Amino acid sequence: MTPVAVMVGANRVVPAAGIIHPLGNTDLSPEDERALRRRIVERALAALRTEVAGPTVFGGDDPGQRQPSGT
Repeated sequence: MTPVAVMVGANRVVPAAGIIHPLGNTDLSPEDERALRRRIVERALAALRTEVAGPTVFGGDDPGQRQPSGT
């Protein structure tokens, strides 16, 4: 869904776990799923605090990492 978000011009895109369970993964233990949720929310908060000039994908292992899109 990340390419679609960039294509329609979303300024801040935070990739999540998946379409069906965007803030979770039922294959993980409850503790690991909670850690995954926390990382996604922290990444989203970092995205909101960051000035952007156009579509920007916030991803990777570091919640503050961002990658300007090629559009």
